[in-house]
Amino acid sequence: MRKNIIIVIILICLTVIGFIGYHFYTRMTSNQISMYTDADSIQYMAKVDSDSFYVFKDNQWEKEFIKGVNIGTGVPDYFPGEFGATKDDYLRWFKYISEMNANTIRVYTILKPDFYNALYEYNQSAQNPLYLIQGVWINEEDISTYLDAYNPKIMDNFKSDIETTIDVLHGNKIIKKETGHAYGVYEADVSQYVIGYILGIEWDPEFVLTTNNNNSGNTHFDGTYLYSADASPFENFLCESGDNCIKYETDHYKMEKTVSFANWPTTDMLSHPNEPLPNEDLVTVNTEHIKKKDTFKPGLFASYHIYPYYPDFMNYQNEYANYKDENGNVDTYAAYLNDLKKQHTMPVLVAEFGIPAGRGKAHDNASMGFNQGDVSETQQGDMDASMLKDIYDAGYAGGLVFSFQDEWFKRTWNTMDFDLPERRPYWDNVQTNEQHFGLLAFDSGEKESTCYVDGDSKDWEGSTPISTTNGTELYMKSDETYVYFMAKTSNFNFDQDNLIIPVDTLQNQGSSSNNGVNFDKAADFLISINGKDNSRIMVDSYYDSFQYLYGEKLNMIPKNPDYDINNSGKFVPMYLCLNKELYLPQDKLILPFSQYETGKLTYGDGNPNNSDFNSLSDFCVKDNIVEIRIPWQLLNFMDPSTKMVMNDLHIDGIQPVKTDGIYAGVGILNKTSDQNINMNFYSWQDWNVATYHERLKPSYYILKDAFNLYN
Repeated sequence: MRKNIIIVIILICLTVIGFIGYHFYTRMTSNQISMYTDADSIQYMAKVDSDSFYVFKDNQWEKEFIKGVNIGTGVPDYFPGEFGATKDDYLRWFKYISEMNANTIRVYTILKPDFYNALYEYNQSAQNPLYLIQGVWINEEDISTYLDAYNPKIMDNFKSDIETTIDVLHGNKIIKKETGHAYGVYEADVSQYVIGYILGIEWDPEFVLTTNNNNSGNTHFDGTYLYSADASPFENFLCESGDNCIKYETDHYKMEKTVSFANWPTTDMLSHPNEPLPNEDLVTVNTEHIKKKDTFKPGLFASYHIYPYYPDFMNYQNEYANYKDENGNVDTYAAYLNDLKKQHTMPVLVAEFGIPAGRGKAHDNASMGFNQGDVSETQQGDMDASMLKDIYDAGYAGGLVFSFQDEWFKRTWNTMDFDLPERRPYWDNVQTNEQHFGLLAFDSGEKESTCYVDGDSKDWEGSTPISTTNGTELYMKSDETYVYFMAKTSNFNFDQDNLIIPVDTLQNQGSSSNNGVNFDKAADFLISINGKDNSRIMVDSYYDSFQYLYGEKLNMIPKNPDYDINNSGKFVPMYLCLNKELYLPQDKLILPFSQYETGKLTYGDGNPNNSDFNSLSDFCVKDNIVEIRIPWQLLNFMDPSTKMVMNDLHIDGIQPVKTDGIYAGVGILNKTSDQNINMNFYSWQDWNVATYHERLKPSYYILKDAFNLYN
C-alpha cells in the first residue's frame, strides 16, 4: 500500500513538472517564428494584406506592426566599405535592439558573414527573434555614369546582386574579396528570419527621367509573379527586378519573401506645387503600377524614407503648414504621411525616419522645430517618438528609425567643404549632423570621455595650467571630438564679467588685439563667456571660412572687403548655411539665403551620468570653475588626427596645412582687468586609431518606451 502511494505521488509530481515545463516551454517559445508551407510546397514566414504585415508564429498568422532600426557597418576608424563592425559588436547591438522593444532591423546591402552569423546565433536563443529586412543596393557610380536603368552594366549587375543576396541569406555563398564590398564564406541560413526585401536606393530624379526618355516603349512587363500596369519604363525595370528576385528564391530554395522598392518623397506620386527645387518634384516612381499575381502569396509593400525637414515642400506646402494634430499643434509630418497613405492600396512602411542629435544643423523645420541637427539627444528621442506615433496613427505598416549607431564617416552638405574626406572616420565631427542620427553614440575615450563639461574639476586633477593671467589659470585637453578648456579663477563674476580665451591655430595671421585687449600671439578665434545667453566663439574676420565660401567663392552673400584685411582686430560670429536663396513657385515668393549662428555656446551640463545632462552643452560655470568644449571644426581644423588646419583662405582657398598645435590664453574683462593676455602652447599626439566607447543615448530609452506602445 505504501509503495503504491509513493508511485502515485511520483506520477503526480511528474505530471505537475511536465505541465509546468510545457507551459514554460510554450511561454519561452511563443514568439518563435515558424514557416508556413502552401499547397505548392513554397515556404514563407511573412505576408501582407492591404495595410499590414502578418508573421507566422505558433502555426497561426499574427498581425505585426514593424518597428525597429536601420543598422549599418559604421564604427570609428572605418569607412562603410571596410565593414569594421565585428560579430561581437552585432551580438551586443542585437541585444540592445531587442531590449528596446524593437522587432526588426534593416540593412542596405550584403554585410560580411559576421553579421549573419551573429543574427543566426542571437535568434536561436532569443525569446523574441529579430526580423531582418534585407536591402539590395545599386552602385551609385554606375548610375551617375550611365543614367539608364536598362544599361546592361546596371540591369545585369542588379539582377546578379539580387541573386547573390538571396544565396547569402540561405547560407549558400562564397564571395571573393573585392574592395568596398563584403566578402567571405556565408554559411549561416537566416532566411527564416527575413521578413522582406527592399530593392534599390533613393532614386536620383535625373536617373529616373533619363531611363524613361531612353526607353519610352518599355512600359509593360508580364512575369511569373509580378506584372506592370500603366507603368513608366523605370517602374517597369523595378517590376522585372522584383519578379527576378521572387523567381530566383522560389526556384532555388522553395521560399518567398515580401518585396518592396526603395522610394522617398523626391520621387513620390504626389504633386508639391510649392517645392522650390525643381529636381525634388521632377518625376514620379509609383510602385502602385507594379502588381502581384496570385502565384505570389507573401505580397508587395511600399517603402519610403521620410524626414520632417527635407525636401523643402515639407516646410512650404500650404496645406501641410496648416495641418494640426489633436492637440492643436502644427504637424507637417503627419500631414504628409496622411497624404501619401491615401495613394496606396498596399501596406506602406516608413523605412527611414529620424532626427540627428548633432551640434551642427543643415535644415530647419519651420513649423515644428524637428530640425536636421542642433537637437539634443533627449529632444531626438522625443521627436522620433512623436514621428513614430504619427506613423502608427496614419495607418502605416511600421517605421524604422535611422539609425541604430552613429557613423563618423558621414558628411553633410554644409560642412563637407571644411574637412578632409579621407580622414573623416578618425574623428567625431559634431558639426556634421549626419554623423549623429544614432541611438548609440561612440564617445571619445576608452571607458569614459576625456572631460565632462559639468563644472567639476575632478577631470583635471594632476593637470598643469598652460597659462596664468592675474591669478586665472587656463588648462587644456583634447580628444577625437573636442578641445577642452578649463579656467580656474577667483575673481570672475559670471553675471557681470566677460571671460575671454584667444586661440591661435594658424601662425602668421590673425589679430593681436580686440577692443583694447592685447594678445601676445595673433589670435584666430576668440571664445567669450559672457553669461548663459550671450556666450560664443568668434573668428577673426580674415579667417572666416563661411564668408569666404559663400561670399567670395559662391557669391551667395555680399562680399565684404573688410574681411580681406589681416590683423584687423575684428572678430565676427560663426555661421553655417541652412539654404541658398529659394523661390516658392506657388506663393511666388523669394526666400533669402538663410544661415544660423553655430558659434553661439550653450550653457548646461554635458555629463551623461547626470540628471540634468544636455548633449548640446558647450560650457558650464560652477563656483570658481569654467569648463568649455569646442568642436574641432569650429577652430578650422580639417583633421585634428593629423593636425591639419585650414591655411590662409585668401591665398589658397580652403586647403589644409600642417600645424604644430594651438596657442591660447585667458583673461577676464572687468573694471580692474589687465588688458594684456599671455598665450602659451598646447599640442597633442597624432593618431590613426581612435579611442572610443559606446553609450546608449537618452533617445534610446525614450524610444524603448515608445516602441512598447505599438504591438
